[in-house]
Amino acid sequence: MSLASFNIVLIAPEIPQNTGAIGRLCVNTEAKLHLVKPLGFSLDESRLRRAGMDYWQHLNLEVYESWQDFLRQNQPKRLFFCSTKAQKSVYSLSFKAGDYLVFGNEGHGLPAAFYQEYRQYLYSIPMPGPQARSLNLANAVAIVLYEAMRQTKFAK
Repeated sequence: MSLASFNIVLIAPEIPQNTGAIGRLCVNTEAKLHLVKPLGFSLDESRLRRAGMDYWQHLNLEVYESWQDFLRQNQPKRLFFCSTKAQKSVYSLSFKAGDYLVFGNEGHGLPAAFYQEYRQYLYSIPMPGPQARSLNLANAVAIVLYEAMRQTKFAK
């Protein structure tokens, strides 16, 4: 497979349908999907495959035992973390091809240590609604990935 234009990293995803939809999104955008264990489902699960439809067979996918394993194997130069707890907007970022866009899981978000260790790289999607707490994970990934693509591919 060709070098991915962007890298989507999911930390301990819990819901197979979200991961399936994100896999489909990655195929359609030529992004690589990185899954960091533990996973809340089996990669053979029918709900994962159903959400990803027949795209799953074309997915550029890597699975890692831990965050440290992911870092060791990829040595990413530019990591950006998406969280509802971040103060800076993803729309303030200047994306570059090859960036790694990191998302926590549906129930707990990013691991607690990330908020300190990577605080200067934390960004959120603005949610002006007074009852807004969070977006669906697959929707959040799509919003950020398409903004990155808008800046680097579609704007030319």
